[in-house]
Amino acid sequence: MLMTAQEYEESLRKLRLNVYMFGQKLDNVVDNPIIRPSMNAVAKTYELAHRPEHSAIMTAKSHITGKTINRFVHIHQSIDDLVKKTRMGRLLGGATGCCFQRCVGMDSLNALSMTTFDIDAAHGTEYYRRFLRYLEYVQKNDLTCDGAMTDPKGDRSLLPHKQKDPDLYLHVVERLPGGIVVRGAKAHQTGAVNSHEIIVMPTISMREPDRDYAVSFALPSDAEGITYIIGRQSCDTRKLEEGTVDRGNALFGGHEALVVFDNVFVPNERVFMLGEYEFAGHLVERFASYHRQSYACKVGVGDVLIGAAQLAAEYNGVDRASHIKDKIVEMNHLNESLFCGSLACAASGHREPSGTYYVNALLANVFKQNVTRFPFEIARLAQDIAGGLMATLPSEQDFRSPVTGGLLKKYFKARDDVPVEHRVRVLRLIENITLGTAAVGYLTESMHGAGSPQAQRIMISRLANMEEKKRRARLLCGIDENE
Repeated sequence: MLMTAQEYEESLRKLRLNVYMFGQKLDNVVDNPIIRPSMNAVAKTYELAHRPEHSAIMTAKSHITGKTINRFVHIHQSIDDLVKKTRMGRLLGGATGCCFQRCVGMDSLNALSMTTFDIDAAHGTEYYRRFLRYLEYVQKNDLTCDGAMTDPKGDRSLLPHKQKDPDLYLHVVERLPGGIVVRGAKAHQTGAVNSHEIIVMPTISMREPDRDYAVSFALPSDAEGITYIIGRQSCDTRKLEEGTVDRGNALFGGHEALVVFDNVFVPNERVFMLGEYEFAGHLVERFASYHRQSYACKVGVGDVLIGAAQLAAEYNGVDRASHIKDKIVEMNHLNESLFCGSLACAASGHREPSGTYYVNALLANVFKQNVTRFPFEIARLAQDIAGGLMATLPSEQDFRSPVTGGLLKKYFKARDDVPVEHRVRVLRLIENITLGTAAVGYLTESMHGAGSPQAQRIMISRLANMEEKKRRARLLCGIDENE
């Protein structure tokens, strides 16, 4: 089934989520002006799947049923699937100018498809069969899944079982004949209240004393005992104001939440790891590699930002200056270099024993390491081109005021053939992506999403074949490695 954008919105209205924001419980998440733009971004993933010109990228054939499904609920069956995933990320990043929130669920499903298969092979468990049944349910209903990996972690120098407060890592508190009871929290959960399902995974490698923390499962997002606390974003309350100019991106946005699990019951058929601590690190690394590939979305947002910078230069009348042209070239160079990285890790992927195709983990980590740097330079250049007015513009209300509006339109006029409002709108868009609510998805998320920079450097160190590099060097300079 391919859900439409309207059907997606209506499906969210049926959920009974326990959500808090600004100290108040929200009765209506869908129509809340701060959360609504993030829902619009997810809805775009449903809308584009129905457009014939995008169907090859946005949809796939289920390997379970053979039916057409949204690519966000697909298990990669080929290198072509991995490449299309990269292209889909860029497409949607450019269509929304923000995080569209479904990648983390897709990456969770694919990581679990491999890890549950491997656990069963080692322990004779039935996790993979459970997972396939769950996957078929998700595909049949075209559900948005929130992949929940990051624990609050407490004192980072201590292992989970050594924490003074055991709940700082999500863990099993009781085992029952029909399921388990869990307690803890997952932090930084992008798009959490726009999701139908929450897929929980461990956040680090585990040892035997941490076996109660080595747990993975899925639950409906409105399951009893789950509470969402929405995080703040820079300029978020602009969405409460009349008008759209000061928002920068009038239609789309994102949100993050702390998701708290207070003695939540999980039925056995939705448990995919329970105490197999030696596989926790495998699941983390596989999810992380997939999710690092997913940062092709930043290339799409980069397309929007580069376009906005070019417009700002044209509106200011400086687009022909050689240094402006050179900066635009550099922005495109950095953005396309990122795209190359995501394509490379996809194109050099391989088939795992479960049948799932997995990205080249080394190249995925190299790509994500560049994502922690290049968007910041692209943003810096965009701000350089935009000029200081981007950060000092009066409000939309001042532009509408009969007293001050005329003065602002007089003194903020640039080219005669460009309306002042067009100039203001594009400057607000640059502000939104580099300083405002979208900066969470474009900059902070580029730095810390899918693991902070050091996490990628650790993986690069681990995966780079240094022995082979040394062997080649010895061979070419005439050193006998047997001496």
